[in-house]
Amino acid sequence: MAAEVLFVDDNKLILQASVDLFRSQGIELLTATNAAEALELFRHHEIAVVVSDNRMPGMSGLDFLSELRQLSPDTIKVLISAYVDLATALAAINNSEVFRYLLKPWKQQEILDVVQEGLRRYRTVQDMRREDEAVLRSLAQTIELKDPNTKGHCDRVAVYALLIAEAMGLPKETLREIKYGSWLHDCGKIGISEVILNGSGRLNEDEFKTMKLHTDWGADLAEKARLSEVAKNIIRHHHEKYDGTGYPLGLKGEAIPLEARIVAVADIYDALTTDRSYRGRFLESEAREMVRSMSGAALDPDIIEVFLQVVPAGPLPSSEEVLGKVAPGEADGKRANLTLVRALA
Repeated sequence: MAAEVLFVDDNKLILQASVDLFRSQGIELLTATNAAEALELFRHHEIAVVVSDNRMPGMSGLDFLSELRQLSPDTIKVLISAYVDLATALAAINNSEVFRYLLKPWKQQEILDVVQEGLRRYRTVQDMRREDEAVLRSLAQTIELKDPNTKGHCDRVAVYALLIAEAMGLPKETLREIKYGSWLHDCGKIGISEVILNGSGRLNEDEFKTMKLHTDWGADLAEKARLSEVAKNIIRHHHEKYDGTGYPLGLKGEAIPLEARIVAVADIYDALTTDRSYRGRFLESEAREMVRSMSGAALDPDIIEVFLQVVPAGPLPSSEEVLGKVAPGEADGKRANLTLVRALA
């Protein structure tokens, strides 16, 4: 059964206009005029995105979306209101897991973009839940298409992170989860506008605030997909800084999960050695010194030392080649950095 989109509004003219708009884009809508009708549809359809008005006879849109937390937790929820109501917006976000809160009258392109983003988010969760390695890698590559400057970034970050983790003697199963988390560390960018991702200059303050949301959005996807704690930690915390000035939580030192500290080093080094829209790449020698200069500030000093010992001067191996070097059980016995390994426990 294909996942569908549902609009809920007691105004039938709005419903018909919505049906016509989305049909012109090749998307068929289900419609309901109240929450009771909508809840019945959920019993017979797989609904990927629901867009609901807030003020309706009977159950409000906010209460309806709260009901869906149990009935259909993966459905992407969009609440629409004719009134600017901060309390309702906060309740929608905190109690109903609402993806977007829009005001009437909405613009056609705005609602189209939101629903299409919701569909991508829903499909991402379903793909991640399958935990099929080929699917996860393909998903990471698909996310990269939103930002042409990062082509191959997730693969390279995975290799750098695996080289570090293998040298530190982490168990093979942990290495595998680090690989998955590295591939998907930027999956939350699926909700970030291409205008922000592909800008030619540095982000302004508001754009940076939006960009920072990708860690929490990505972690939410990983939670819904029931990925491992290692993968979720990487997705949520790879922008934390060792001195506590990072995001999203401002964690400091060893309070940052070890796997996230590892990927942070890999992520920054790869960013430095690749072209970006606002600057060219640095030479490998320059990038190594820049990473070294971040010791104790942005990055974990011990992990930097491991990284500088293992980062190759020439072509990168594949993640499969790195994992293939480690026989089952072999990594468990290694203790290249016992203090850091214990931090994972």
